[in-house]
Formats: sequence, C-alpha cells, structure tokens
Amino acid sequence: MNIFRRDARAPGRVTVQEAAARTGHGVAAHAPAAADAVLLDVREPHEWRAGHAPRAVHLPLPELSAGAGLPAEVRTRPLVVICRSGNRSRRAAELLAARGADAVDVIGGMRAWAAAGLPVVDARSGNGTVA
Repeated sequence: MNIFRRDARAPGRVTVQEAAARTGHGVAAHAPAAADAVLLDVREPHEWRAGHAPRAVHLPLPELSAGAGLPAEVRTRPLVVICRSGNRSRRAAELLAARGADAVDVIGGMRAWAAAGLPVVDARSGNGTVA
C-alpha cells in the first residue's frame, strides 16, 4: 500500500512505525522500499540540536513557510515530515503538498518517535532528547 498521496489539500498521515519503515529507521529497514523516503524535521534549531532522528534532514517550518527550498538531494524523494508533536509537521506537509511534493506527516511527532524506542541523536551524535 502506498502511504504517500499527491492531494495538495490533504496530505496523508503516518504512524511512527510507518515513518520508520519508509525512512529506513525501523525493523523493516531490510525491505526493498524501506528507505525510499526522507525524514524531514521541521522543528526549531534548538530542538534539532537536543535530539533528532539519525539521517533526518532539518528545515525549520518558518524557513519553509518563507519559501526556502528543499536540499537538492531530497527534492525528488517522498517526504515524511516530523516535528515535536505533529502540529507543525501537518502544516509543513500541507505546504509541501501544495508545492507538488509527495509528503506525509508523522502522527505524534518526535515525542511518539522516542516513546516507540526509535533512535534519537543529539548534535554530537550522542544520545538525544526530544525538546
């Protein structure tokens, strides 16, 4: 089942388990399509430094809202958007979908990610926390 949709009005939502599988962070990481998506973290810089998922791409929502583009290496890949609790990521996914991106947001955000036992690293690649 494809969890990504191109409906600009209502991007899809995924659980942290689905997000982890699609971005190569979960136990299903060995599956062929496991790492096709990019985890896009739209939290503020201090939140990112405290803790984020390994290999996530950071682009704060205010910058995205102001028109900042995605890094070139992720522009053509599906996006799984995450924030702390799911509110900002929902807005970011809607904005990205309106721009034509294949984007979904993560229900529960980094709080749910960490609670599920998924990896969180800080700015120095040590054990991170969700701020």
